[in-house]
Amino acid sequence: MCLLVGLLLFGPRVVDVLWWLLDPVRWDATFGTVLWPIIGIVFLPLTTLIYVLVAPGGIAGLDAVWLALAFLVDLSGYAGGRRYGRRRSVAA
Repeated sequence: MCLLVGLLLFGPRVVDVLWWLLDPVRWDATFGTVLWPIIGIVFLPLTTLIYVLVAPGGIAGLDAVWLALAFLVDLSGYAGGRRYGRRRSVAA
């Protein structure tokens, strides 16, 4: 687990893929198929990471808050990139 926390500095996609390779049983128990984790890693990597962390025990209480925060962080990355691209194209 400490290794995963350290790898968060490199990005959640790297952590997702490494965790999936190191603990495939947990990922299979969480998703049941290969399609959903791949879609999650590509589009919402932090949300996928948090979901794998909290889902096997059931989502209750603060787990929903953590998932919502991760989802907002993932979406803010897309919104911030769009805003930067728009500003950059106007300035050029």
